Amino acid sequence: MDFTDQRLSYEKGTLDQQSIPTSPFELLKVWMDEALAEKVQEPYAMSLATCGADNKPSVRIVLLREITETGIIFYTNYESAKGQDIAENPNAEALFFWHKLERQVRISGSIAKIDTAKSAAYFQKRPHDSQVGAWVSQPQSGEVASRDVMEQTFDQLQADYPDNSQVPVPAFWGGYEITIEQVEFWQGRANRMHDRIVYTQDSKQNNASWTTKRLLP
Repeated sequence: MDFTDQRLSYEKGTLDQQSIPTSPFELLKVWMDEALAEKVQEPYAMSLATCGADNKPSVRIVLLREITETGIIFYTNYESAKGQDIAENPNAEALFFWHKLERQVRISGSIAKIDTAKSAAYFQKRPHDSQVGAWVSQPQSGEVASRDVMEQTFDQLQADYPDNSQVPVPAFWGGYEITIEQVEFWQGRANRMHDRIVYTQDSKQNNASWTTKRLLP
C-alpha cells in the first residue's frame, strides 16, 4: 500500500512562544480542557513508551487519570511488560495526539509507583467489572489457552464478588507517576511549518522553574 499521495494541511491553530504560560502544566490543562470541549474521543488516552534492560523500546496506549503538580498518573498491572520495563529503566515518554485539534504533546521524565493508598482509592472508583477484570489479567500479557479460559475466570470471580461486594485491590496493580522533566507542545500548521515549543525543567532551581525554546518543524 502506498500512502505517499495522502496528506492534509494543518490550519486550525497557532502556538506563540511569547504568549504561553510559564509552566507546562498550565498549558497542558488548557489543551486538555479544549480537547474535552471539542469532544475529542478519549483525549486522555496516551501512547506510553518504555524501554527495559534489553534496550528494546515498547509502546502501547494507556489512560491518563490525573495531572498532578509534578507529573501525570496512570494505572496498570505492575507485573505487565511495561511494569517490567519500568523496574529495569525508570524513564518513560508519553504522547497525546488530538487529530481534531491538530495538536500533539510529548511528555518525558522519570517514572515511579505512587502511594498504595492512592492506588487503592482509585481502584474502588472503577466499575465493578473493571475491578474484576484486573484480577483476570494476571499475569498481564501472559499467554492464555483461549478466550474461553478468560471468560470462565471472569465468571468465577463475578460469582466470588457479586455486584454489591467489595473487590480487593490486587497487590500487583496500581498507579505510576511520570515526573515531568520535559514537555513538547506541537501545533500543526500549513506547509508543514509546524509550531513546536519545548519546556525543560531547570534542575538547578529548587522552585521548578522552566525554560522554553522553539524547535524547527
